[in-house]
Amino acid sequence: MLVKTFCAEVMGLEATTITIEVNMTRGMMFHLSGLADTAVKESYDRIRAAITNIGFKPPTADLTINLSPADIRKEGSGYDLPLAVGILAAHGKIDDTMLSDFIMVGELGLDGKIKPVSGVLSVAIRAQKDNFKGMIVPQENAREAAVVNDLEVYGMDNLADVINFLNSYHDFEPTIVDTRKEFYEHQYSYDLDFADVKGQESVKRAMEVAAAGGHNLIMIGPPGSGKSMMAKRLPSILPPLSLTESLETTQIHSVAGKLPGDTSLISQRPFRSPHHTVSQVAMTGGGNRALPGEVSMAHNGVLFLDELPEFSKTTLEVLRQPLEDRKITISRAKYTVEYPCSFMFVASMNPCPCGYYGDPTHHCVCTPGQIQRYMNKISGPLLDRIDIHCEVTVVPFKELTQMQPGEPSSVIRERVIKARQIQEIRFKDYQGVHCNAQMSERMINQFAQPDEQSLDMLRMAMERLSLSARAYSRILKVARTIADLECSEKVQAQHIAEAIGYRNLDRGDWAERGY
Repeated sequence: MLVKTFCAEVMGLEATTITIEVNMTRGMMFHLSGLADTAVKESYDRIRAAITNIGFKPPTADLTINLSPADIRKEGSGYDLPLAVGILAAHGKIDDTMLSDFIMVGELGLDGKIKPVSGVLSVAIRAQKDNFKGMIVPQENAREAAVVNDLEVYGMDNLADVINFLNSYHDFEPTIVDTRKEFYEHQYSYDLDFADVKGQESVKRAMEVAAAGGHNLIMIGPPGSGKSMMAKRLPSILPPLSLTESLETTQIHSVAGKLPGDTSLISQRPFRSPHHTVSQVAMTGGGNRALPGEVSMAHNGVLFLDELPEFSKTTLEVLRQPLEDRKITISRAKYTVEYPCSFMFVASMNPCPCGYYGDPTHHCVCTPGQIQRYMNKISGPLLDRIDIHCEVTVVPFKELTQMQPGEPSSVIRERVIKARQIQEIRFKDYQGVHCNAQMSERMINQFAQPDEQSLDMLRMAMERLSLSARAYSRILKVARTIADLECSEKVQAQHIAEAIGYRNLDRGDWAERGY
């Protein structure tokens, strides 16, 4: 008897429907074809134990199973459930009438329990595109898949439930998720707020400009000056995710297997802060299954690297292409996968190995050579891609002991949203461009053209600071954002002056002059 069930293979963010053909004849052999990896090949042992432990007798027959298309590599334990259903249907224990209506994914435990798997949202999107009626998934993955419209999603706890469902369809109810309610419910529920930050008005201004234009930012200052504290509060002043951005962000986390079981949609911008020991593959993505890395996990959010010079040079240098292209292509011998990675890059660092160079309250024990070598760990091309360089000083005791809270994130966020709305209107005819940081050279010439006075100021800065052409473009982008925050149609001299002030680390004499 020949039976077909359906699963899906996820590569990158895209899923491909896989047809599982189970043929049962007389005999005692088991044959599996279709470019399956070790986890799929081992599934038969788990399936036999699961079938036995839910009270059924495994078939004693010659089983030939083919995973089609045969030229796509099949990986992971998500094939357990459709394989088990196919085997039981071929054995006559399951009615095969509805098998063509459903895609199934799930890992089986030896007791028949169905365990969650990664990438279910991508599979649900594929099921909808291929006009399947619904999906059968682990209970923990049900809400994740149910955000896709026009798709019946049934969450199951164990294999016995799946058998009962396929034999008596009307005894089960699909999982329903109110997508919009869940999306808007937690958009602004942040635990951290800028109201807790005492002083540091210049740094908060720089962060506001960065958030308003989607610009990259680096903070440099001594230990304990509040760099990490402020960076962690940056998502609270960013504009809220759109529904499209939320779905894309959720899909990336689903593929990576990092989506919490009770979460249907990620409604807040992600904040990723990997440790400085992170490997190059963990940062960019890859591995045996081409999973997304930290740069993709931070898509539509913030990637924060604390103590930037402590990261390995190779790990930092691989950020250059994602920062420029806002996507990353992972090429290996067996696959090529592209992930989106449009994120705000935020970094912090000390000014020297001991951390106190230029600090009036502590004595620095580093030699000029040590300071220069420390600064040289951050390459010029990487610094060129960071729009805003911000110097952070220690908060004076008087400001630190003030009881009055600072300006709350909600107030700052309103100004940021207003500036972003101006940019959305400006770039409505440009696909994929949503903020000033994403402007091309042609768009800079069109929307951020400085006047004569501003050009003279820029010329002096270029000559004195030996700025690159990329730094010139970054200054104009930041100036355009500052103008948007003031609702100014044109970029004026004061906007250019403030933007130039955010290029401190471009100065070649930084290690000699202090900050």
